[in-house]
Parts: sequence; structure tokens; C-alpha cells
Amino acid sequence: MTIATGDSVTLEYTGRLDDETVFDTSRKSVAEETGLAEAQPDREYAPLTVEIGDEQIIEGMEEGLIGLEAGETETLTIPPEKAYGEPSDENIQEFETEELREMLGGQTPEEGSYLEAQNGSQGEVIHVDEEVVRVDFNPRLAGETLTFDVEIIDVN
Repeated sequence: MTIATGDSVTLEYTGRLDDETVFDTSRKSVAEETGLAEAQPDREYAPLTVEIGDEQIIEGMEEGLIGLEAGETETLTIPPEKAYGEPSDENIQEFETEELREMLGGQTPEEGSYLEAQNGSQGEVIHVDEEVVRVDFNPRLAGETLTFDVEIIDVN
């Protein structure tokens, strides 16, 4: 049975960047080999189940799964426009240092640290001085071409 919109698909996957760095996987053995398991000790590594067409995964992954069958393995290369898009200056926000310090209970954020916005998005602090703090809320993988090795476990 080939995968089509509306199907529930269970798959194993490993995602890599152009430089072969593994940024995500469903396989515990790969996570242990690459240091991801150590970086995310509370994460459970297990096959992923998604509904095709529900936009639960990036567009390029969803498109790449359509037409595959249970038991099949495939390597999907996904350009930024079908993944997390290109970085945008609109996603960099400025805050007054003193105002942000008050919001953080008196602490001044450091460059390289991460803040969570009220909407739950994560931003990296990219500039701090006495006047202003700049936080980059672009997705971590914005601008990246992603390669996924996928193995289709089940299709319903």
C-alpha cells in the first residue's frame, strides 16, 4: 500500500545537515553514537507516527513520503523552502536591556543563551549591551538543506 494523503504512517528517521551532522533521529543507537542522547537525556527515541496531510512534519518530508510503501527505505533531501525557510531579519527582536533584565528577575542574558517567548518559541541571544538585547527567533534549522534517511515501518 503506497502512502497517500490521509494515511497514518509510522517511520524511523535520521536527519542530517550538509556537513553530515545528525540533528535529529528516532533511533536510540544513532542518538547514542552522535551524542544526541546525552544532549537530550529525557527524550524517548521511538518510531514517529504522523498523519499525512495534517502538517505535523515539514512540507518536504510529507511530500517525500507520499508514494512510498511499508518496508521501503529512502533518502529525502529537503531544501530550506520546504523545511524551515530562510532566516529573516523580521525574526530578530530588540528589547531594552533594563526591561528584559526585570522580566528575567534581575538577570542580564548572555550572548549565546536562549530565551523562550510567551508564544513558546525559542530565541538565541545574539547581542547584549547596556542599551539593547537582540534575540534571534529564526528556527534553528532555517536556511539549511536537510537530508532524512527514512524507513517506513507501517502504513494505515
